[in-house]
Amino acid sequence: MDFLKSAVAAVGSVKGPPFPYTFGDQVTLDQSIWKLFNGVKREDKSDCSIFTFDVAENKSSLPIARNAVRKLRTLRHPGMVKVLETVETDTYIYVATERLTPLQWPVRRKALSEETLKWGLFTIANTLGFVNEEALSVHGNVRTSSIFISQSGEWRLGGLEVLSSMKEDDAVIYVSFLISRMGVGWRLTTHKTYASLVPGLGSYASPEVAKSGWDAIKRHPVSAADSYGFGLLIFEVFNGCIITSDQIGQTKNVPPSMHQSYKRLHNANPKARLSVAHFRDQGRRSGGFFETPLIKLSESLEHLGLKSDGEREEFLSELDEVSNDFPEEYFSAKVLPELLKSVEFGGGGPRVLASVVKIAANLSDDQYDARVTPVIVRLFANPDRAIRVCLLDNLPQMIDHLSQKVVNDKIFPQMVTGFSDLAPVVREQTVKAVLTIVAKLSDRTINGELLKHLAKTANDEQPGIRTNTTICLGKIARNLGANTRQKVLTAAFARSLRDPFVHARNAALLALAATSDLFNDEDCATKLLPALCPVMIDKEKLVRDQANKCFDIYVQRIRKYANSLPDSVLPPPTTTNGIPPRMSTPQNDSGWAGWAISSFTNKINTASGEMQPKPSQAPPLRPSSSTDGRPSLSVSHDNPKTSASASNLHRQAVAGSTAPVLTRTSTEQFFNDAQDEDDEPPPAPAPAVFDDGGEPDFEGWLNAQAKAKSKAPLPKGLAKPISKPAATNSTANGRMPVTRTTTTGGVGTGAGVKKVASTVVKPNVTTPKVIDTKPKEAADDDWGDAWD
Repeated sequence: MDFLKSAVAAVGSVKGPPFPYTFGDQVTLDQSIWKLFNGVKREDKSDCSIFTFDVAENKSSLPIARNAVRKLRTLRHPGMVKVLETVETDTYIYVATERLTPLQWPVRRKALSEETLKWGLFTIANTLGFVNEEALSVHGNVRTSSIFISQSGEWRLGGLEVLSSMKEDDAVIYVSFLISRMGVGWRLTTHKTYASLVPGLGSYASPEVAKSGWDAIKRHPVSAADSYGFGLLIFEVFNGCIITSDQIGQTKNVPPSMHQSYKRLHNANPKARLSVAHFRDQGRRSGGFFETPLIKLSESLEHLGLKSDGEREEFLSELDEVSNDFPEEYFSAKVLPELLKSVEFGGGGPRVLASVVKIAANLSDDQYDARVTPVIVRLFANPDRAIRVCLLDNLPQMIDHLSQKVVNDKIFPQMVTGFSDLAPVVREQTVKAVLTIVAKLSDRTINGELLKHLAKTANDEQPGIRTNTTICLGKIARNLGANTRQKVLTAAFARSLRDPFVHARNAALLALAATSDLFNDEDCATKLLPALCPVMIDKEKLVRDQANKCFDIYVQRIRKYANSLPDSVLPPPTTTNGIPPRMSTPQNDSGWAGWAISSFTNKINTASGEMQPKPSQAPPLRPSSSTDGRPSLSVSHDNPKTSASASNLHRQAVAGSTAPVLTRTSTEQFFNDAQDEDDEPPPAPAPAVFDDGGEPDFEGWLNAQAKAKSKAPLPKGLAKPISKPAATNSTANGRMPVTRTTTTGGVGTGAGVKKVASTVVKPNVTTPKVIDTKPKEAADDDWGDAWD
C-alpha cells in the first residue's frame, strides 16, 4: 500500500498524460516485474485491472517492461490480455486492462473442474499457436503466473515481457547486455540477456536454453521453447502446485487421454518436440481430449444467431449438459449476451429463453437489472404466444430479481393482454402467474385492474380457467383490500359453487375453507351457509364430502358467535301504576302451536268489560261467538268518534241477518285460504297510508295470494255487485252474507281495523301505498356484475 500511495502521489505531482482510472486494492502477483491493482474507470464506473511498473525501483527491467507494453498494443487476439489504455512517463508505467484474476489462485485451491481446465488449456493452445505460427514469435514465458482469468471466466495469456519476433535482429529475448560490478580495486563485467531478468524464468527454460542460453532458440523451431513451457503448464494446472525439476515429464493427475501427446511436449530433442498447435489438433480429433462439450459450446457460441433450428437445438442441448461444469462467469459474461441477442433478434424462441432464465439466476441484482431486465420487459411486449407462455412459466425464477416498480409499471400492463387472449393456454398461464407477481403489485392495481380481469376469467368458457381463477382468488385473498375482500370473495365463491364443472365447485369449497377467517359472522350466517347447503346434496361424492367439511367449519364458527350473544335485546317489562304485568297461565298442551292457542283462549276467557282504543290508534277487536263454532271478532261501536258512514254500513249488515258478524284475523286467513276458495271474494279496499318502517306487508301478500287463487270466474249469482256499495239482505243461494273487516300495517304493528272518515258521507278514495311483497335481495357490491 505504500507503493500505491507513492504512485498516486506521483500521478498528482508529475505532469504527464491523464490516466482516467482509480486505483483499488492490490492483488498478489508472483514471479513478475509488475504490480497488479484492481481499478475502476471513472467515466462509467466499470471494473478494470491496472499493471504498474516503478522505474526507480527496477530500472534494469525497464526494457522488458516497455517490450510488454508494445506487444500488448500490437498483438490482438481473443486469447491475449485486452488492453484499455497505457500511460508511460519517466517514473512509472501504467497499463489498464480488463478486470483480471491471476490463474495461480484457483489452481492452488484446485477450484476448477477437469473440464474447465481442458477448456482453459485449449484457449491458451489456440493463443500460442497464433503467436508461434502466425506472428512467428516466441513467447518465452509460458507458466501459470503469466495466465489470468477474465470476468467471463476465459483464460488470457499475459507475461509478454520477453515475447519476441524471430524476424527481429535485436529481439529482447536473446539480446545480452553488460553488467559491471565494482569494488575496492576491482571491476567485474558480465554479459546477461534480458530474459534472465524475468523472475523465476530460469526454472521453466527448455533443456536447450538451459544448456546454451536463449540464443539457442534461433537454431531450433520457433515453437520449441513454448511447447516445453506448455507441457509444464499442463502439469501445474492439474496438480495445483509449481513443478519441480524431478516432476518434469510425470503424468500424475493428467487425464489419461492426454498422456501420449503430453509426453511429446517434453521431448529433449527440440526438433522432435510436438508443437502447441499440433497438440491442439490432436486433441480435436474424434474422441480426443479436447473434444468436450465445453469446447464445442465456446466455439459455436459466436455464430448462434446464424444457426438453423436443428443446430440451435443441438447447441442448447449441449448447453444444458455443461451448465453445472461451465464457469458461472463465462455464462454470465459471454453465453448470456449471445443468448439474449438470439432470443430477441435471432428467433431463438422459448427454448433459448429458458436457458437465459437458468443462467441469469446466478447474477447479482445489479447485473440482472443491467443485462436481463430490459430484455424481459421488451419480451413481454412481444406478441408471440410461445414467448409469452415461456415468460409466464419462468416468472417464478425471475421475480426475485425484478423490482416492484418494474413489475407494477412495465410488466403487468403488458401481461394483462393474456387475460383476454384467444388461446386458452395463454389465459390459463396468465391466471397462474398472478400468484407470482401479486406481492409486487400495488394495492390500487390489485383491487382495481386485476380484479376486473379475474372477473372475466371467472366466467371463461374453459372450465379449467374458471377453476384456476377460483384457486387464484383463494390464494390472493389476503392481498385484497379490506373494503372489497368480503364482497369479491362472497360473490366469486358463491358463483363457483353453482359451476357445472365438478372441480370448480370443489375448488370453491376448498377456497372457502381456507379463507373462513376473512368473513364476518353475519356474512357467514346469511350468505355463505345458505350457499353451502345445495352442494351438500351434490351428485358428486367428492363435492359432498368437501361441502360437509366446509359446512362444519362455518357452523362451528356461527355457534361460537351465537354463544357470545346476549339472551335477549328486548327491554325488561315495565309496570303500570305499580301493578306488574299479568302473565298467562301455562298450558299442558305440548304441541308446536299449543302455546299460541292456549294463550289466545286464556285472554278471551279472562277479559271483562268493553275494550277502549288507545289514543291515536284504531279501535281494537273484541271476540264474539259464531254459528260455525269458530271465534269471531266484531268492531266495537263504543267509540264516539265513529263516522256516520261506518254506522250505516254496520246497520245494513245487522239488518240483513240476525247471524253474528264474522271477522277473520290475518292468521286465520293464512290457514283458511283453501276453504274460502268457494266463497265470494271480498272487495279490495284501498289500503291506508301507513308508514310500515320498511317491514314486509304480510297481509298484503296474503291478499295477493287469495286474489291469485280467485282468477277463475265465480258461478252465476255469486258475483259481488260492483255498482252498489251496500250489501243486500240475502243472496241467491240463501247464504248469509259475511262482513269482513281488514286490518292495516305490518305484522306486529298493533294497528286496528280500518277507520272511515266521519265528515264525508261518500268514502274517500285514497292512493294505496305500493308495498313490494318480494323478499329483499342483498345490495349489489361495487365490484361489478361480472360475478353474477
